[in-house]
Amino acid sequence: MSLEADTIVHSRRLRRRLFFWRTLAIATLVAVVVWAVQHYTAGDLRQLGRAGYVARISVSGVIVEDRDLLERIQDLASDPAAKAILVDIDSPGGTVVGGESLYEALRAASAEKPVVAVMGTTAASAAYMVAIGTDRIFAHSGTVTGSVGVLLQTAQVTDLLRSIGVTPISIKSSPLKAVPSPVEDLTPAGREAAQEVVDAMYRMFVDMVGERRGLSGDRLASVTDGRIFTGRQAMDLGLVDSVAGEKGARAWLAAEKGVGEDLPTVDRDPTEEFSFFGSATSLLLGKSLSTERLILDGLISVWHADLRS
Repeated sequence: MSLEADTIVHSRRLRRRLFFWRTLAIATLVAVVVWAVQHYTAGDLRQLGRAGYVARISVSGVIVEDRDLLERIQDLASDPAAKAILVDIDSPGGTVVGGESLYEALRAASAEKPVVAVMGTTAASAAYMVAIGTDRIFAHSGTVTGSVGVLLQTAQVTDLLRSIGVTPISIKSSPLKAVPSPVEDLTPAGREAAQEVVDAMYRMFVDMVGERRGLSGDRLASVTDGRIFTGRQAMDLGLVDSVAGEKGARAWLAAEKGVGEDLPTVDRDPTEEFSFFGSATSLLLGKSLSTERLILDGLISVWHADLRS
């Protein structure tokens, strides 16, 4: 090999090595920046100073039992730097247990500091259950809320199965086991048993609304029959306290609870444990590579528009 050729090969190797180390340095820098951002968001915010801050948590999408969020609420309740908790709600509802768990966590937190709810586009069913766990509820005029009720849904496909020659067989310990089932005809006894469970959960929900909103009798019945309301209708009916957004909530906290409007509002939603490759992928590609799938099982309290034509 000639001296010139050897020099070219050596030069290429140097460039490749330089490219590798530059890439590694950039990747390391990105990792440090992502870690710093996540650490500040999810870490101990007591360093904000004696003045403190207002913690904002989000309840969005379909509500299920969320241990991370429940722990975050508990942590905020004991954090002296968090002067109040603002719950930003935008959800059609979800499971009864999911809504009940958040309700109880917010009630416990309110014993330590002010807790307010700000409703977004939708705050219905189990999401409304969450809202009434706070000290005061704010909604926009166009917010969809209410839909107080409980639902147990199934699909019966027995006729379809028979039409294609399929006979499902269930061997059960008792007639009401696994009822309702999509592969069995719903008997009167099965319907009655399922209805009793739904009715019991519904009574619990109604009692919660009555207690927290000071409603009873016909007035309570008129707002807990499953229908939805706009934010302004809900205020007139006593389901929410004010038609205002987050600015109105902060003004109320300042006037009634002495939580200064100059305090910063800091998002305190649970964050995923830091992973460089996961974080880098999210930064570059968002969530386009993964599909979030949610399966709701059991009793649900959720509102959705009827999509049938």
